[in-house]
Amino acid sequence: MTLDFSSLPPHLGNVLASVTSSAAGTANGDSNPVMMLALHLGEAFEKGDMSQDDVGTLIRALRDRGFLNRARRLHRYVGGATTLSAQEKLREVARHILATLPAPSLSAYRDAISSVRFAAVFTAHPTFALSNPVYAALAQSASDAMPPETAPAFDTHRRTAPPTLEEEFTLAAQAITRARDAIDLLSAALLETAADSWPETWSTLAPSPVIATSWVGYDTDGRTDIGWWDTLRLRLRMKLFQLMRLEQQITHEGVLAPDLTGRLRDAIACVKEQISAAPSTGTDLQAVAHFARLLVNGRDTALTNASELADALQDAIDQAAPSAKLPLAVARAGFLSHGLGLAHTHVRLNAVQVHNFVRQKLNLLDDPGNPAHRRALLSRVNEALDTAEPVPVDFGALLSDSSTAGRLMMTIAQISKFVDSGSPVRFLIAETETGYTLLAALWAAMHFGVADRVEISPLFETDDAMVNGEHIVEEALRSPAWRAYVRAMGRICFQFGYSDSGRYIGQLAASYQIERLRLRICDLLARWNLGDIEVVFFDTHGESIGRGAHPFRMSDRLAYLSPAHVRNRFEECGIVCREETAFQGGDGYLLFGTPELAGATLATIAESIFLPHPQDEDPIYDNPDFSADFFSSMIEAMKGLVEDPGYSALLGAFGPSLIDRTGSRPPARQSAESATRTRITHPSQLRAIPNNAILQQLGWCANTLQGLGAAARRHPETFETLNTSSPRFHRALDFARHGLACSDDKVLKSVVCLLDPGFWLDRATEESSPKRRQAFLVLMGDLEKLNLSAELHTMFRRIQADHLALREAWQHAPRTEPRIRLLHAIRIMLIERIWLLACRIPFFMPRGGFSHDMMMQQILCLDIPTVLQHMADIFPVGSGPSNQDFYEPCGPRDEGIYLREHRDIFTPMGQLFELLREVSVALMHDIGAFG
Repeated sequence: MTLDFSSLPPHLGNVLASVTSSAAGTANGDSNPVMMLALHLGEAFEKGDMSQDDVGTLIRALRDRGFLNRARRLHRYVGGATTLSAQEKLREVARHILATLPAPSLSAYRDAISSVRFAAVFTAHPTFALSNPVYAALAQSASDAMPPETAPAFDTHRRTAPPTLEEEFTLAAQAITRARDAIDLLSAALLETAADSWPETWSTLAPSPVIATSWVGYDTDGRTDIGWWDTLRLRLRMKLFQLMRLEQQITHEGVLAPDLTGRLRDAIACVKEQISAAPSTGTDLQAVAHFARLLVNGRDTALTNASELADALQDAIDQAAPSAKLPLAVARAGFLSHGLGLAHTHVRLNAVQVHNFVRQKLNLLDDPGNPAHRRALLSRVNEALDTAEPVPVDFGALLSDSSTAGRLMMTIAQISKFVDSGSPVRFLIAETETGYTLLAALWAAMHFGVADRVEISPLFETDDAMVNGEHIVEEALRSPAWRAYVRAMGRICFQFGYSDSGRYIGQLAASYQIERLRLRICDLLARWNLGDIEVVFFDTHGESIGRGAHPFRMSDRLAYLSPAHVRNRFEECGIVCREETAFQGGDGYLLFGTPELAGATLATIAESIFLPHPQDEDPIYDNPDFSADFFSSMIEAMKGLVEDPGYSALLGAFGPSLIDRTGSRPPARQSAESATRTRITHPSQLRAIPNNAILQQLGWCANTLQGLGAAARRHPETFETLNTSSPRFHRALDFARHGLACSDDKVLKSVVCLLDPGFWLDRATEESSPKRRQAFLVLMGDLEKLNLSAELHTMFRRIQADHLALREAWQHAPRTEPRIRLLHAIRIMLIERIWLLACRIPFFMPRGGFSHDMMMQQILCLDIPTVLQHMADIFPVGSGPSNQDFYEPCGPRDEGIYLREHRDIFTPMGQLFELLREVSVALMHDIGAFG
């Protein structure tokens, strides 16, 4: 193991050089080098050669090195980050559009740039793993012409607490604002090019090829902290930001347009008053009534459609000085393309919630998931669609409806009436596995009179949905009401999830299944004579490998999500496609973390949607049998791992405790809300983001790698050939390249050993110190009670066998860096220290249902914060009467009989746990994402 310790304090560097040399010297063919390093680190700590402060210094040094590497990768990811280079790329895009017009006319140019071709969707969820100042520093470091050689000084990169809804919204709004500024750069390039060609008429153009969209504050899938009042308040704030943005743009240019600016100021004042009156709960009837009065009475003043200002904006442009015309035209383009919001709006809930609402309203009691009932349900919901009549919606109805889907539909109705009537709302439905779900959602939309305002979109993310997606879509298309709805909207929308699909069938296989489903959707639309309908494909991958975003380049990320082969198929069929992609939480927002990064990201997007794509045939499509067999093998292997009890044991043992809580959604699903305290029995009991993040922390990105060896072994020659000759296949394997660079089977083996009672028995056998021998035996006994070992070893053999097959087929596959191995070894050492401290905690009688055995089980699961809270109660440190004068000579003050336990056990245990979590952040930097 080669490591550079020159940046460390000399004594620490010497200790580490000695430790790594000793670990390498004692390693042999049967030993695990990661575990050997961890044990030697532990010995150095035990002897006093390395203090706890030294360990903290080492972790921070490795963390900062990871930070700098991450900043450099981010800089490369967008192809460099300077505003000038982004502007030049955008001008080149505009020149290309003009040069490739079939007829060089203003009308043709308008057609090319006026329809939305791409949407950047800003989502949240628990992926804000770093503190906000660290994110800002990371973005700034990546934005420098040459990323810095020294990391900014932070004691910790961790958050102090999970983000609140308000904080998530603020972070999203900041990223969206920078995205809007970058979109304005694109509009400026498009308009400048038009002005050169049509100097008299260019100012009538309003380009809108790229838009921003958000679901932050509107996504209620799996969240209980977002009420309808929150959604309305936050949507009003997005409206306010949009109005203020336009006012500032006009004011900046010094344009005299009193009617326009007067209407804007009145609207801004009205919306501010509405926001201030937004209720904080749904139980204060007087507050809700006051809010309703301001919305109803202020509707005209506050504006409800961006088009109301279109003529005034055109007049302002026509009357402006020449230098102000272009900036005003850019401002108008951004305003009209985004409506009355800084970004367009997505809402989301679960299919079950839609089913529950329609079951109550239409008395449809059959289970939509039961194929035997499907035909009857489809028939009855189609009958209901034929006779659906809208009901009035007011805030009283909203208050009285107890169903999640009903409240959300009525919230959309109120947004459409009082906030923005000109922009449709995307209605995403998670876990859609039947066409009945789409028809039920359509009935709900018709029931509340918003069918013309809502873009209903299924989310295909489960294995069943991927396999049966074609039948789900066709079930809906068989309905005349659904086809009429699609034609009226002018588009049909689909969402693909890489998080759940990736963790159940593997990221590489998920991409194959999604591409296959896209092609079948193309065939279905042609079959049902819907070729003139725009198709929206929204990929909610979010971030790097754990959620399906390409790890190396933004351009490859876009090409990976929307392969040229699929685009060409739709073009051949004459079907227009709009691509949408998620930017997930803190990691996704980094791509819009500074004006420079936002401009570079937007320039790459513009190049992706406008510049030509290679038309050469990709050989992967000449080998359909290989593709089907290869990815089927991966799916089979990943499914086998997911159902392996040892896999659940691995995820649930102490994995959830390795990561901080980083968002409002609970890490566990409803069946296992206390994932850090209760052993999970199946991966489905964890949400996708913590599931993926835990795998990263355990040193093995199984959701990217598992099954790849088995698949490659079946076709080794074809695998190697396509790896070098197929751009599509090579991009898929890039995920494995990054995953292998961040994964190490020796690390995973060390985790398995830690949880193996036999490992501790062997150590007890070799130990000469009676105290340490006894501690090892105690740990052995408590680990026996967890009963994980046999399942873990079986699971590890499954993973190791597949990995060996991969190494055989892929000789030059990447390997883990020594620095990452060292981080894992440090954490293994920290876990050992925590567990050994636990063996010194005195026995205590059960208190409040909490016993010594329970304590040890929680400590083995590394739920240290919970244990320390119990210890503070069971072993209190007296506060004492301090120095209060009691009018007599001062006697002895007993400050508590448990000071020693706190000083020697509990306080160090808490400090070690904090260091353990800092290691997790350091590893996140190396992976480049959380989840």
